[in-house]
Amino acid sequence: MIFAISGAHCKRCFSISALGFWRARCKATVHRGSHLFLPGRVVLPHFRKAGLFPWKSMSEGAKHHSAAKDKEEFVNFFPQIVRDLLENELHVPELTDAVTRLKRVIEYNAVGGKYNRGLTVVAAIRELAKPDQPDPKTFRIALVVGWCIELLQAFFLIADDIMDSSVTRRGRPCWYRQEGIGLDAVNDAFLMESSVYQLLRRHCRDQPYYMNLMELFLQSSYQTELGQTLDLFQINLNSFTEERYKAIVKHKTAYYSFYLPVAAAMYMAGIDSEGEHAHAKAILLEMGEFFQIQDDFLDNFGDPQVTGKIGTDIQDNKCSWLVVQSLKRASPEQRKILEENYGQKDPEKINRVKALYEEQDLKAVYKNYEENSYQQIVGLIAQHAVGLPSRIFLDLADKIYKRQK
Repeated sequence: MIFAISGAHCKRCFSISALGFWRARCKATVHRGSHLFLPGRVVLPHFRKAGLFPWKSMSEGAKHHSAAKDKEEFVNFFPQIVRDLLENELHVPELTDAVTRLKRVIEYNAVGGKYNRGLTVVAAIRELAKPDQPDPKTFRIALVVGWCIELLQAFFLIADDIMDSSVTRRGRPCWYRQEGIGLDAVNDAFLMESSVYQLLRRHCRDQPYYMNLMELFLQSSYQTELGQTLDLFQINLNSFTEERYKAIVKHKTAYYSFYLPVAAAMYMAGIDSEGEHAHAKAILLEMGEFFQIQDDFLDNFGDPQVTGKIGTDIQDNKCSWLVVQSLKRASPEQRKILEENYGQKDPEKINRVKALYEEQDLKAVYKNYEENSYQQIVGLIAQHAVGLPSRIFLDLADKIYKRQK
């Protein structure tokens, strides 16, 4: 539906967004909301749901080609990220060893994943720019911001692997297990985190959304670290409740994995109202919970050759979705098995817990949850993607649905 611009709109609230299209934003009751103004002729309500306009339709093949092209550009941009982080310090002789170490840390830890978080920034920017394409500068910044999230992810993973005594990550030994690294990896994690803010400062400090991005990254890190704190507490089975589990995954995973990349693209597009971000968050935090439950399932039932890591939730005494579901269904005898074996390093005890999960048919419980949760997320998208392209959220949900790694 296309509406002609009329005199009812307040000229004082016109502004040009970072993506180069007109945006009118006003809190006046008579025209509360967010609209896109194409110069000179028409205004489109900013809901632009998939299929609402004929030029938005895209075949599955074309969509796959576009996503593959974006991934290729994203991966090919990585050497530029490394150069941006190193070039200033390369001219300081006393930092040569530190720069060499930083390069090694980045090149080992930032690559080899699926890049879903970084690519979400790029995909969201494309959707928010439609029916046009983002200009080259905006697209380049989207690549940078996407890589910032991947570096932040690497920072979390280096530290998480140390705390969990993990063995492999992305099919390779964890960074701290590399010869000569050990607990020096703690400082390497700090280097990864600092690199994020160096890149944001270099590429975004002259942009109107710079402070919003900085606060978003800082807040996402804080939420993640609060979630990690909850996850690390050594508590007994009585505390493994659904409420505690939801608190852990909301803060540890959902904020930085799902809300951060979409919110970053929204700020870049000039979408900064609390209301619009609250709607996005309602969808994305639920999606993050879905994602973490998948992760917990794959920790036990996934194929390490596919997932790239060996699961350790049982021996690490994690408040995982599987143990919460097991406790809900356990008979007194089954609960005793958990009490005697969960959180123990002994392989025999680990296998007893695994056998109990099989006995309780938690695979079937998960499959039922997966179907119901996906439908719930689709419902949330229909409810909350008001003023935002629903395709951003639907594509993200489709990407993680029934994933195997």
